[in-house]
Amino acid sequence: MNFATLDLNLLRVLDTILHEGSTVRAGERLNLSQSAVSNALNRLRHSLEDDLFVRQGNQLTPTDYAASIKDRLREHLSELEALLVRSDFEPSSASGVFKISAGDYFSEMLVPRLSAFLAERAPRLMLQQVVWEPDGHLALLEKEEADLGLGPLLTKPDELQPWITCQHLFDSGFVGIAAQHNPLVSDIPDHGKLSVERYFAASHVLFSVSGEIENFEDGVIRRLGKKRKIALTVPSFHAVLRSVSESPYLAIVPVSLANSVHKQHGLKVFSLPFELDKIPIFATWHKRSDKTPSAIWLREQVFNFVIPLGD
Repeated sequence: MNFATLDLNLLRVLDTILHEGSTVRAGERLNLSQSAVSNALNRLRHSLEDDLFVRQGNQLTPTDYAASIKDRLREHLSELEALLVRSDFEPSSASGVFKISAGDYFSEMLVPRLSAFLAERAPRLMLQQVVWEPDGHLALLEKEEADLGLGPLLTKPDELQPWITCQHLFDSGFVGIAAQHNPLVSDIPDHGKLSVERYFAASHVLFSVSGEIENFEDGVIRRLGKKRKIALTVPSFHAVLRSVSESPYLAIVPVSLANSVHKQHGLKVFSLPFELDKIPIFATWHKRSDKTPSAIWLREQVFNFVIPLGD
């Protein structure tokens, strides 16, 4: 192979096919026709003296050589891109899309504030919140379908794959909420502790994206020898807040969320009659953007908004 004559654009095509597994999807991502992608692949085969892919049904299976360079190829392309990107990033003139994989909590506590900030400081940037799952969001980072992940992790930070950068943001504690007029809480002060008897005499709203009727706090409740009655499960915190405000039900929500919105929803915040461990919240991103000026600036703005949410 004569590296001096190799078209480096072909390596971006190879990288995309390796991660998409299809010339059609690679073409869509690169905004190239399928014939252009196929032509680039043929040129690469000639230059690298390897078939690179073999067709297996409807799938392209990488050869051993292609598979062996997959991760390092993306890493080196990202380093080259970072090397060539201008370091004088100017938010006011920057354009593009910044995708955050984050759950419903951040829809309330981050996205409106960050959006307003970007509208003033970086009006040409588009902010996009995409689906989030505790470990599922890592695949979005790998596929470049998200630039940043926010939330708790199922995997210990030191056990994450080496291409992931992870930063601890804050620890989230929890409190109970009820409608102000709910007789179970009407005679206790704000943030006062609700008794065990009153807590388990009530029915409850459970935040559950999957619809499961148990959550992390149920392990603690079982150790007390108790069981609570779940009257409603909803997949968003907004629905939890609205449901509790218009019913006799109780719910458990993050402290920062309760403190931020309890007045506008007519809610009373109370301390739980049992101790719940705080949940650590992390930011994760792909190492390819560790040194990208625009990504660094955007992460800093996100962190400025979310780190104070800890308690």
